[in-house]
Amino acid sequence: MCPARELHERESQNRLHRFEMLAGTERERLPKGDAMRAVKEYSRPAAGKNATNPTDLRPPAVLLKTVCYLIDDIAASPRLHPWTEVYSFVFDRLRGVKQDMIIQRVSGCDCVAILERTVRFLIYASYRLCGEPLRVYDPRINDTHLQENLSWLLDCYATGTGPHPNQEEFQALGLLYNLGSTRAMQHIMELPERLRSTPAITLALSINQAFLERNPVRLLRFAKRLNFLQSCALHQHLVSCRRDLLLIYSHGYSSRNCRFPLEKLSQLLALDTTLTARLCQTYGVEVIQENQVVFSKAAFTEPEQGKLQCTLYHNIVAEKEKDLTIGSIIHGCV
Repeated sequence: MCPARELHERESQNRLHRFEMLAGTERERLPKGDAMRAVKEYSRPAAGKNATNPTDLRPPAVLLKTVCYLIDDIAASPRLHPWTEVYSFVFDRLRGVKQDMIIQRVSGCDCVAILERTVRFLIYASYRLCGEPLRVYDPRINDTHLQENLSWLLDCYATGTGPHPNQEEFQALGLLYNLGSTRAMQHIMELPERLRSTPAITLALSINQAFLERNPVRLLRFAKRLNFLQSCALHQHLVSCRRDLLLIYSHGYSSRNCRFPLEKLSQLLALDTTLTARLCQTYGVEVIQENQVVFSKAAFTEPEQGKLQCTLYHNIVAEKEKDLTIGSIIHGCV
């Protein structure tokens, strides 16, 4: 998984990650690398740098084996903490895998298998690491690489001979992640009818339609039918969706004498009553005694930047994770 030359070089420069060190040498001045655990780093292209040595390139079968190792032994390991460090390591090594794929112009089944696992990992990470400090997780960088890998994967589906049994899953994930995108919608509409009418894509289209129509009640109702990974793809849109619902209701039920049941509102928002009351307070919506909500279009306010913690309102996603393992999520064995 790591060329011997690179392993020796990183050993001598003390650049081994702790996940790659030979057991028992971690405290030495120059720890030894474990050839069974070391993975080739991503190497940034630079002017004047020698071209990649052909002997350092990993063939497609080895690249797939490397990705499976990163998932099973690193990302899914219950012994490795914190997960922000796990993510950073896996993210870098997946970039290295992609770099070898591009140089060799890898295509076919191995290419699709690698990209599918990479996209699942990045979607899962976008949910799990939501709200982490920028110094350990940058959502924009994660998004850039997710979009690049997803675009490549969808192109493989379009140009490859197939069969591609997971195509329905990823076409739907692409639309859910890019909700409201004209380009994503156009791509879906250009798919063959037999694929476009499959359950996952039909549901994603319904959610996208509700998003475009600014119908948050319908969107959240459909969102309850999504599986865990689909919910991870959608989760970044939930804050704006719930905000729209409170804004619409603040106009539609704006009256001094009008009372709206908190319990009913919590069902519409797909939150428990405690979180619903907290969200209302964040947007200036008043909750009075006997769990009644008083909507007022004049009182509705946008929260200060950073005041609304997205992670507090992840329950619609978290409750679907249940007993799923990271390995089964990323390998698609759910």
